[in-house]
Amino acid sequence: MSKLTIVIIEDEKNILSFIEAALETHDYKVLTAVSGKEGLSLINACCPDMILLDLGLPDLDGIDIIKNVRSWSNIPIIVISARTQEQEKVAALDFGADDYITKPFGTSELLARIRTALRHGKPTVSTGDGTLVQPPYRSGDLVIDFDKRLVSLKEKEVHLTQIEYKLVSLLAEQSGKVLTYDYIISRIWGPFADSNNQILRVNMAHIRRKLEINPAEPQYIYTEIGVGYRMRESEN
Repeated sequence: MSKLTIVIIEDEKNILSFIEAALETHDYKVLTAVSGKEGLSLINACCPDMILLDLGLPDLDGIDIIKNVRSWSNIPIIVISARTQEQEKVAALDFGADDYITKPFGTSELLARIRTALRHGKPTVSTGDGTLVQPPYRSGDLVIDFDKRLVSLKEKEVHLTQIEYKLVSLLAEQSGKVLTYDYIISRIWGPFADSNNQILRVNMAHIRRKLEINPAEPQYIYTEIGVGYRMRESEN
């Protein structure tokens, strides 16, 4: 089986070497670039399975690289950045990055994020008659059966409103990935919805009261402060 190819665009040599060594140890094929232009040339030449991208490059802004790649491809992009400003994380995600990871980070966290981002679209499995169905979300005591539109916790059905179910299923279908507030609002309430997050926060508070043992310390739906929400990754 051929190895998955990952392009790393990072101008800090020590970080680049650390990531390259970690990925090669876990059997990925790695190509590296220390500038935006060099990175774009690599991406166009080899069309990799994934891109790890630093935003603060010497020649191009990482956001421009995301825009360029997204104009022709859905290759998963994880932003690797020392930037902690919320608006920059939101911008990267809104322009098409699949996830971001803030320096410093460990190998296990990086590998987990890569595995999540490599999942393309909604997974499906074939039934005996050839019908494709979406497998349930399973994590801890929480199960979401998308086909039956059924949410259960510790094998007991959880009654959600229509909006609450839409929110939970949206997050579960992209579990492990940060979804920005604006993305969630536009998907649930439509593109012309008020971008005020209040209605989203109210619904999320109701959901957490129904799903979490302690809503203040959630086990399933995490808040990425100032950015959005991330659902605990499915164990499927």
